[in-house]
Amino acid sequence: MIAQDSIDALKARLDIVDVVGSYVELKRAGSSFKAPCPFHEEKSPSFVVNPARGSYHCFGCGVHGDAIKFVMEYDKLSYPEAIEKLAASINFTLHYEGGNSQKKRSNLLETLNEWYQKLLEQNRTAQEYLHERGIYASSLERFGIGYAPASFDTIRFLEQRKLSTAEAIELGALGRGEDGRLFARFIERITFPIYAPGGALVGFGGRTITGHQAKYVNSPQTNLFNKSRLLYAYHLARDTVFRRREIIVTEGYLDVVMLHQAGFTQAVATLGTALTAEHLPLLRKGEPKVLLAYDGDKAGRAAALKASKLLSAGGFDGGVVLFEGGLDPADMVKNGEIEALGGLLRHPIPFIEFVVTETISTYDLRDPKAKEGALHESVAFLKTLSPLLQEEYRPFVASRLGVSPSLIRIGQGKNAAVQPINFSHHDVWELSLIKTVLERPHIIDALLDFVEPGLLQYHADEFEAALRGNGEDPRLSALLMDERIRVFEGDEGLKQELITFLITHYNRELKKVTTQNTVSFDQKSYLIRQYRDKIERLKRGELVPLG
Repeated sequence: MIAQDSIDALKARLDIVDVVGSYVELKRAGSSFKAPCPFHEEKSPSFVVNPARGSYHCFGCGVHGDAIKFVMEYDKLSYPEAIEKLAASINFTLHYEGGNSQKKRSNLLETLNEWYQKLLEQNRTAQEYLHERGIYASSLERFGIGYAPASFDTIRFLEQRKLSTAEAIELGALGRGEDGRLFARFIERITFPIYAPGGALVGFGGRTITGHQAKYVNSPQTNLFNKSRLLYAYHLARDTVFRRREIIVTEGYLDVVMLHQAGFTQAVATLGTALTAEHLPLLRKGEPKVLLAYDGDKAGRAAALKASKLLSAGGFDGGVVLFEGGLDPADMVKNGEIEALGGLLRHPIPFIEFVVTETISTYDLRDPKAKEGALHESVAFLKTLSPLLQEEYRPFVASRLGVSPSLIRIGQGKNAAVQPINFSHHDVWELSLIKTVLERPHIIDALLDFVEPGLLQYHADEFEAALRGNGEDPRLSALLMDERIRVFEGDEGLKQELITFLITHYNRELKKVTTQNTVSFDQKSYLIRQYRDKIERLKRGELVPLG
């Protein structure tokens, strides 16, 4: 049993805003924070977190309690389980009454990380790679960078230290193959320890230096490690983020290390994944300006576009900085271009302008039909913004398209953001798909093999909310109550609807690519062949996976 004085000490260490804010987006309201209640569906936020009292209360459904109670209710944990999870998240050692005097779940990862750091000092190849990238010895120490050896060596080390194999598997340090044999998750890789915002070590990232197929790998999903909620080096960047009210989000661990080395200590990175809605509560803390520092290649621009849509819809301030010519922030620091780097970061492209410009750039505006497509896609994006921003950016969209602002019709009225305006045939179909997902959530995994939010022209945002199970979204609530929108009946009915939709989609993409002048002849020919093949397979009644 956990000792009561240990529980009391843990409670004194917990910040309820940090705890609740790691699950839901909190917005300041005077001396408190508010959010839509995570325990019942509502349109207006009535869930209040009071940091002075260390408690939360919902004026809608009546739930209330402290940080421990919140984790119990949200994660469906027992009282001891919630305490242990919270203690692990801030690296707090719990004391137990009876046989075991104490329990420190993260000790295994800490011990392993210390060993990795010592091994780095002995591995010349890894040291030369890091030196070549321009990383100082002081940065290696600050970020705890190490080296993971062969699988057998890691297993033997854990056995020699008499560390629990079961716990090593639970924490993602080891795995067990289909044949039952143990293996280390990180093999011949430079290791980057990953910490929770509270400072507890929860996992690792690893970069190969011996030619493994995957350049980077991360710890698997565990009770402590969720790559969609964590940001690399946030625990080191946090003070600067709160002080400067700015956070730089990059795509790579080495970008973060080098930016910190150059004095940009507000830099963090996603963990090999795109920025997701689950990252937003962490990014919201301190209400900083968010700068996306991404590569300027095709993949980087696509990631920046997706993240910019997410952040602009969430009301974040900030913008995008793209690094062209094959360079990245780490390269600029290594080359001594710190002043130029600072200049780029001081003048980002605002999120909304970036989305509109990138969206329109994929269309040949000399073709009237292509221009119409660009108009529809731009208006669909504006609908995700607040009414004020919609109005402010109508002239910007019009100027980029070379049309009159009067053509930018978004829809007005208090229900504009809840109920679709001026349904077209495609509007209704997309809403039917979303309603089907809401009423039959078990189909989501299979459905995502064939369709994703980006394929929808008008309601991508609502579709993504439905896929996340965001039941409190007022647009989804309105959709469920709208009897005009039907649900696709049965698996076969859904399949036929998807085939019809995908044929239309790929025909549209085929027409778009034939009018593009921004891709090479070879690339255009390849895409045309791909789209025609997909269309033919769909016409034969075969659902074609994405990719």
